[in-house]
Amino acid sequence: MIIEFADLRELAGRVTMVDGSFDPLHDGHVAYFRAAAELGRPLLCNVATDDWTRTKHPVLLPRERRVRVIDALRDVAYVHAGEQSTAEVLRELIPAVYAKGVDWRDRGGIPQIEAEICCELNIEVCYLDTVLNSSTELLRKYRSGS
Repeated sequence: MIIEFADLRELAGRVTMVDGSFDPLHDGHVAYFRAAAELGRPLLCNVATDDWTRTKHPVLLPRERRVRVIDALRDVAYVHAGEQSTAEVLRELIPAVYAKGVDWRDRGGIPQIEAEICCELNIEVCYLDTVLNSSTELLRKYRSGS
């Protein structure tokens, strides 16, 4: 189900949240969604804007279309595609769990503002060991022909 920012508060404390660009969507994302859903709560996927995705690479699939594809995945209960930052979504949604890939822990953890919000609002941060691929790396290999 695709939901608007104004509806996030209705899910407070009841969901696990993941976020990212998911462009291109790949097997690592599917494993990430499955592992996050297996934490025991409905999964909400917060999909980044095309502008944010462009900071990493050219957009392959516009966000509106990515949202529809992600909404069709069985492990994802809710999809959100607002214009707000992850910090703003965390503050409004107050998920029970904020799940990230273990690669984030290896980089020192989630961004400080998000960590502060999670601490303030008692949101559990969970790092999932599901990093099977990287959209950026897939695109790099594609461009180089390897």
